[in-house]
Amino acid sequence: MFRRHLDYYVRYLDHDIPAGVVVFLVAVPLCLGIAVASGAPPFSGVIAGIIGGLVVSLVSGSQLSVSGPAAGLTVIVAAAVEKLGFDAMLLAVALSGLLQVVMGFLRAGVIGAFFPSAVIKGMLAAIGLILIMKQLPHAVGYDADAEADLSFLEDDSHTRLSFLWDAFRSFSTGAVIVSLVSLAIMLLWDTPYIKKHRYLSIAPGPLVAVLFGIAYNVVAQTLFPSLAIAPQHLVNLPAIFGPIDFAREFNFPDFARLIDVQIYITAATLALVGSLETLLSLEAVDKLDPLKRIAPTNQELKAQGVGNFLSGMLGGLPITAVIVRSSASIDAGAHTKVASFVHGVLLLLSAMFLASVLNMIPLACLAAVLLLTGYKLAKPKLFVQQYEKGFNQFAPFAVTIGAILSTDLLKGMAIGMAVGLFFVLRANYHSAFTLTRDGRNYLLRLQKDVSFLNKAQLRNYLENVEENSYLVIDGTRAGFIDQDIMETIQDFIKAASDYNIRVELKDMRGLEPVNGLVPAE
Repeated sequence: MFRRHLDYYVRYLDHDIPAGVVVFLVAVPLCLGIAVASGAPPFSGVIAGIIGGLVVSLVSGSQLSVSGPAAGLTVIVAAAVEKLGFDAMLLAVALSGLLQVVMGFLRAGVIGAFFPSAVIKGMLAAIGLILIMKQLPHAVGYDADAEADLSFLEDDSHTRLSFLWDAFRSFSTGAVIVSLVSLAIMLLWDTPYIKKHRYLSIAPGPLVAVLFGIAYNVVAQTLFPSLAIAPQHLVNLPAIFGPIDFAREFNFPDFARLIDVQIYITAATLALVGSLETLLSLEAVDKLDPLKRIAPTNQELKAQGVGNFLSGMLGGLPITAVIVRSSASIDAGAHTKVASFVHGVLLLLSAMFLASVLNMIPLACLAAVLLLTGYKLAKPKLFVQQYEKGFNQFAPFAVTIGAILSTDLLKGMAIGMAVGLFFVLRANYHSAFTLTRDGRNYLLRLQKDVSFLNKAQLRNYLENVEENSYLVIDGTRAGFIDQDIMETIQDFIKAASDYNIRVELKDMRGLEPVNGLVPAE
């Protein structure tokens, strides 16, 4: 069996190795940018990318998903780093991995189905808006923000807009040039012309933007020093050359914080949101797979759990399956998980031997990458699409966004879920029964499962049945009928003779008709 599996992976090496190179080129700016956006050392993003490629890909049952640090978790990580400290955040990441492994064994891979799509889309849109607000200061060369607060209000009672105003008053011309040109490059690389070009399409847009940022600053330092970007506005990786230096840079969790309740709250939040993002990405990847393979969700949770545990133990950010890198892998022709593994190997080699090159990347360039990522999560088109689906879909979507922006991710999701549940119950309440009338004949049909929540509506319909009439109550379409509903119908039957109403029951479990009729006693 091992030989058969090996032959399968060897067969597609000519596709998977080039695809792995492409994913590596996409992953480098994202790993660094997400770490900076999280208020964490850039090296932690690289560690997470390496583990996502080398470890998660081996344990995962998905052939095409690529794992690494995710923009969707930046707001949680930023808050944890600010409130708990980086080493304590690592402990929360490791514990979240253990929780995900347990979730996998408990077969919790179906949890994504229990969250309304409107709430999940609202969560992702809110994360996109927060990313945009967080990265605008870096895009103009103002790096004073600690990347911590997730809400619209800052801790000092100033609004996020007032902070942005301070940033724009203190902008750096060089940083603005780099961020604007980087955005233009990435937008250009998303056009059909570049995507169809034989050679230009090989290089991912974010990588081209990063190369421009490095080249611009090298030229500016020589020819236009006033337009150059100051060293404090560049990526700051440790001085690494070789495996020994690399191993020395590992950070380890602060196990003394195991008694801190906030650690467990953060771990549970990371496990839940990370699992949701992973399952959503996995579903999207399965749809993109040309061979239409279906990845086992429970095994994926275990794989992500192992990855997050190791990442937290070695100083890395939390990991999820990520759709951007996965789709890049598929577009590049990947057939198996070897592509993800190759990208992990290349990340490892670059961290060991190219740290000095990575330290030349301007933070404004990474901010541009994340600004575009935030825009893609919160596109205006998404808001229009949700609005067109009706108020039942738009309200939970909008409330989730507003709640996350004004509180935090966990509270915002809870509020969004409550609103989503309200609309589900409301829809169930209004569609549980239909009452049809033909002269003195009435048909009351139970359309689906009915519970005590529908009791008031049932009473209202029964009160509309006039005296001296004939009523058929049809439960054929109902899979479940609550006992409260049965008692309400039974009470009506007992009182029906006072109004000369004859009642016939059809497939009403628990009520016994006499010759098809239940006369009032």
